[in-house]
Amino acid sequence: MATTTDDTITEGGLLGPMFKLAWPIVVIQLLQVTYNIADTFWLGRLSSNAVGAMSLAFPLIFLLISIAGGFTTAGSILVAQYTGADSEGSAGKVAGQILTFVTALALTLSVLGYFATEPMLAALPSQGATTEQVVPLARDYMEVFFLGLPFLFGFFVFSSLMRGYGNTRTPMRVMMVSVALNVVLDPLLIFGGGPFPAMGIEGAALATIFSRGVASVLGLYVLFVAQTGPNVSVASLVPDLDYIWDIVRIGTPSTLEQSTSALAMITLTAMVVQFEPPVVSAYGLTNRLASLVFLPAMGLGRATNTMVGQNLGAGKDDRAESAVWIATKVGAAVMFGVAVVAALVPEPIVSVFMATGTDAARETVRHGSEYLRIRSVEFTFMAVLQVMLGAYRGAGNTKTAMAFSMVALWVGRVPTVYYLAFVTSMGATGIWVGMALGNVVGGIAAALWFTRGTWKETVIDDEETETPETPTPGSGEPDLSETSGASEGK
Repeated sequence: MATTTDDTITEGGLLGPMFKLAWPIVVIQLLQVTYNIADTFWLGRLSSNAVGAMSLAFPLIFLLISIAGGFTTAGSILVAQYTGADSEGSAGKVAGQILTFVTALALTLSVLGYFATEPMLAALPSQGATTEQVVPLARDYMEVFFLGLPFLFGFFVFSSLMRGYGNTRTPMRVMMVSVALNVVLDPLLIFGGGPFPAMGIEGAALATIFSRGVASVLGLYVLFVAQTGPNVSVASLVPDLDYIWDIVRIGTPSTLEQSTSALAMITLTAMVVQFEPPVVSAYGLTNRLASLVFLPAMGLGRATNTMVGQNLGAGKDDRAESAVWIATKVGAAVMFGVAVVAALVPEPIVSVFMATGTDAARETVRHGSEYLRIRSVEFTFMAVLQVMLGAYRGAGNTKTAMAFSMVALWVGRVPTVYYLAFVTSMGATGIWVGMALGNVVGGIAAALWFTRGTWKETVIDDEETETPETPTPGSGEPDLSETSGASEGK
């Protein structure tokens, strides 16, 4: 499709605006994964047990994060649709309400997570070696992480709101600063250096929390001072029950989706920890690599969220549908190319993140290489699923997105892993095959349902929209020239 410099999210060609939205999202996700990869890289040089501890800790942490995370999705949806409908006032009001609601929720979850760490870990079945060597390290990591949980959510909310508005470059710049801090702090706090004592796995958690806190502060500055996103004011933070109800109504299915995803991860982890520590470490290491591989698909999925939301808000249903199919084709093609590379050379990729000086480390690399090769089969289907989920969420159909996410996890993945790993004689290989099957099933099912066309409705009320005195910049990538210097300097 031909594009011009005048193409915006709701006008002109689709490919250009989608690319402008997607590439900063991919960079943000790449930077997000860099947090995890930096931790994994340095902890892999500390011990394989430290990497295994991360494998145990992450699903449990994600379970509580997902409770608040679903409501940031609601903010992105509502801001996108109000922006597409030229209702800048309502977009700013929603943004303020999301900030208030999620901050209160994050504080509650921080306390809950800290005190629930021990019971959650105790509930995981594991064999003797894993219990003695890995679980204590996971506990240390989780307790520090949960204490700093509120510092994470400021950036999550900021990034989600700006994405709905159509500005993905500013969050990317903020994220760059945060990741740079984490990369510098990780080795200093894990191994010690200068004024910093050696803190081991707790140092990795502290580095992440501090870096995310800086990102949250910068995000709030952008929203309230630089004003390159929704027009948020201090008055917008005062709770408004009508808006909060919209947030709860739309965000609850997304919260349930993310929570059931976390429960699926915990269930899978509970199965995996019954194997020897190298399998546990390979599972965690390769899952982190997979999250890196999936970045193009996830970026297109989130860009589709904004494209669909703003175009439905503007009353352009056909344009929203066209955007979805373009994203599907591009995503599938890119991920097929990535799959070929992963299938051909998995061992060199896995070896980068694990020192192979011990038998346990070499065994971890062997299992991880097999895991990555098998999972390459799902990559194309992963792209299809992510774009379709983005389309459903952009339309406000968070219940539909939840349903297909659950199909992928609870129909295609969890029971298959159990059957292949424990009922048959496949062992660890059964885990890898079952993990790959989930996205294949979910991608096919979500695409078939999309063709029915029943998703084309908005979730905003017409009477709440208002026409601003000046055109809103949210219909395209906002002009950041006035704040680019400040943003780049952060």
